[in-house]
Amino acid sequence: MSASELSIDTVFSIGPLAVTSTSLTSSAVVAAIGLLAFLGTRRLKVDDPGMLQSALEGLVTVMQQAVDEVVPVERQRIGVFVASLWCYLVVANLVGLIPGLHSPTRDLSATSALALLVFFSTHWFGIRSQGLGLYLRHYLSPTPLLLPFHIVSEITRTLALAVRLFGNIMSLEMAALLILVVAGFLAPVPILMLHIVEALVQAYIFGMLALIYIAGGIQTQIHRQSRKE
Repeated sequence: MSASELSIDTVFSIGPLAVTSTSLTSSAVVAAIGLLAFLGTRRLKVDDPGMLQSALEGLVTVMQQAVDEVVPVERQRIGVFVASLWCYLVVANLVGLIPGLHSPTRDLSATSALALLVFFSTHWFGIRSQGLGLYLRHYLSPTPLLLPFHIVSEITRTLALAVRLFGNIMSLEMAALLILVVAGFLAPVPILMLHIVEALVQAYIFGMLALIYIAGGIQTQIHRQSRKE
C-alpha cells in the first residue's frame, strides 16, 4: 500500500460520468449482500435450519430488537432501513481488509450519500407517521423563534454524520499505512484486529444515530401512543 492508494481513482468514464473505485466497490458490496440474503432465504426450513439460515435469523433478531427498543411505531419499515444500513456498513468497512481494495466509506462522497439518505428518511418517516402539517409544526415549537436553530441543527447533524464516518475510516486506513511503512509486516495482526473492531463500532454508531434521528422525527406519534397506553 502506498500513499497514492489513499486517493479515490477514476476507473473509467461514461461520457461526463466518472465511475470511481468507490462506486464499483459499493456495487460489489451490495451485490454480495444480496447474494448472501438470497442463498440464506431461498430454502427456509422450520424444523432443521442450516447454519447460514440460523446465523441470518439470529442477526435479524438482534437488529430488530435494537430497533424495537428505540422506536415503538413503524417498527418493520424502520427496522428494514436501519438493518440495511448496518449490513452495508459492516461489509463496506471491512472490505478494506482485502488486498487491493479500500473501504467505500473512506470516500467523503459515499458517506455524504449515506448521511443524505438518513436525512431524507428521517423526514419521510416523520411525515408518514404524523402528517405533513403536524410534522412541520414541531419545527415551530415551543416558539417560532427557534425555527432557524432547528434548520441549522438538521444541517449540522447531517454533516457530522458524514464526516464522522469518513474521518474514522480514513484515519484507520492511514494509520494502517503508516504502521506498515514503519514496522513492515511485523505487526499485521494487531492492525487487522483494530480494523475489524473499528469497522464494527463505526457501523453500529452510524446505524444507531440514524435510528435516533428517525425516532426524533416521529416523536409526536410516539408521545401520542404513550399517552394512550
